[in-house]
Amino acid sequence: MASKRNEFVEFEDFFPSMVERLGAEGFLDELCNGFRLLLDQEKGLITLESLKKNLGFLGLQEMMNDEELLCSMIEEGDLDGDGNLNEMEFCVFMFRLSPKLMKTSRIFFEEALTHA
Repeated sequence: MASKRNEFVEFEDFFPSMVERLGAEGFLDELCNGFRLLLDQEKGLITLESLKKNLGFLGLQEMMNDEELLCSMIEEGDLDGDGNLNEMEFCVFMFRLSPKLMKTSRIFFEEALTHA
């Protein structure tokens, strides 16, 4: 859940418990589902416009009008510099938002590879 305190948006980190419950492959599937929820169907990417339009599905309506925050989110995750997020960029970005997952990323990565 998101909460706004002192101009910062804080997220409770549910990802480690999701990985524990779903396993690495199931967790990656859920991240991909999240990507599909936010993407621009025509472009196959998350754009600033699609992010604004679809944040309500995640219960984050208060963020929909904060263009500066949304732009910085896209910028932070945009690895190829095209101004949008593809599925891989989205999954990497979401993974980086979880400090606990970052600590155990090697184990998570190896488990995901064995199921690929």
